[in-house]
Amino acid sequence: MADIAYSTDRALAFIRLDRPQKLNALTPDMLATIEESIRKAEADTVLRAIVLHSEGKAFSVGADINIWSSLSPEAFRTSWIDRGHRAFDAIAHCRLPVIAAIQGMAFGGGLELALAADMRVADEDAVLALPEVSLGTVPGWGGTQRLADLIGRSRAKQMILTATRIPAPRAEAWGLVNALCPPGRALESAEAMALDIARLAPISVQVAKKLIDGSTGEGLSATLEMLGGMVAQATRDREEGIAALRQKRKPDFIGS
Repeated sequence: MADIAYSTDRALAFIRLDRPQKLNALTPDMLATIEESIRKAEADTVLRAIVLHSEGKAFSVGADINIWSSLSPEAFRTSWIDRGHRAFDAIAHCRLPVIAAIQGMAFGGGLELALAADMRVADEDAVLALPEVSLGTVPGWGGTQRLADLIGRSRAKQMILTATRIPAPRAEAWGLVNALCPPGRALESAEAMALDIARLAPISVQVAKKLIDGSTGEGLSATLEMLGGMVAQATRDREEGIAALRQKRKPDFIGS
């Protein structure tokens, strides 16, 4: 897909929005390719973190209005909202930490894309907004939920209900952005953060991410099942159960 580029370097995967002529406005095909790229990174056992970034002067101005504005309500639900949620949920639930590097504008679905990441690094002159109500619609890809989780309901309402554009320094003060850097350095800063993560124990990093997300309800059931499964996987009873099945006999469980 020409509008999304995927690459790896050392222990990092890079997913780049590559539609600069349209300020990286998101299309259904781009959403599908983002999801595919996340799955590809998760399947690579060498990788330890993912950097999500973009080409050009904007991170992303959000959903391509020329596409979604002409859809019927049903097509809007199936080919637009559902596809966006699949892509952004893949990011949020990815076992690898994902860091978004924001430059220029991160508006609407573009900001929602960054919100799905675990951390966000932004150029000091970046601007963030969820302006959907100014277009007669509402955030559709998790923005109302994830933004409130990050900065609280009151400030989330301030941003969404007034369609206010937030400069990066204020976004950092509110907890929406983890770190600021000089203009043009967001990707470099995000890569450095990702490499710091990559040097640490990968299983511990991934389990810690699941625990933190589970505490907010993000993938809670999957987190509990993952932890339970890991405990069971280490038991002698699990080995006995598998052996008994293969040998077609009753298992002799000992509780260890």
